Amino acid sequence: MDEFIEDIVNLNEEKVIKTLKERVANNEDPMDIMADVKVAMKRIGDLFEQKIYFLPDLMMSGEILRQIFEIIGPKLKENKTEEKKGKILLGTVEGDIHDIGKDIVKFLLETNGFEVLDLGVDVPAETFIEKMKEFKPDIVALSGFLTIAFDAMKKTVDKMKEERLRDSVKIMIGGGTIDEKIAEYVGADAYGESAMDAVQLAMNWVEAKK
Repeated sequence: MDEFIEDIVNLNEEKVIKTLKERVANNEDPMDIMADVKVAMKRIGDLFEQKIYFLPDLMMSGEILRQIFEIIGPKLKENKTEEKKGKILLGTVEGDIHDIGKDIVKFLLETNGFEVLDLGVDVPAETFIEKMKEFKPDIVALSGFLTIAFDAMKKTVDKMKEERLRDSVKIMIGGGTIDEKIAEYVGADAYGESAMDAVQLAMNWVEAKK
């Protein structure tokens, strides 16, 4: 489905939605479609990093992603498991109000059997701490699209250490141009390039605890 990926990368909204509807009508596995979307979004991220794409392009890709998700969301929901695998605290960190990626991560985590408490956007470190004490999650997922989110993520993790909560959870981060170096800087256990990476990380961590 290289053409589908190319259309997403080229922000060809009309063609993307047309092809997507055809693939759904043909009963393709929604996770296969999401795999193509993941490839496309990684390439868009690379173009942004190379300063070939800019913020308006990313916003457009986000809108296309939202439409894709609205169309295949019901299909993903059909495979939803009722067994609860673990508890995840999720939120976009302080100073950042991007929520498209976060919302998709939440949906996929819930679809795969996780109980998710979503704190929304622009969430201060103190709120994460407060909710950790109440909700007692197995995993904390920090989302951030802007580069200013990196310091906010680090502040949140440092606050967990101060409150002696860090060792009780696994921490994943994601969004924007986050990579292994940022995960190391923040003090997270891992980062995910896509919503499906977040699900895989959560699954691996839960399995390892058994």
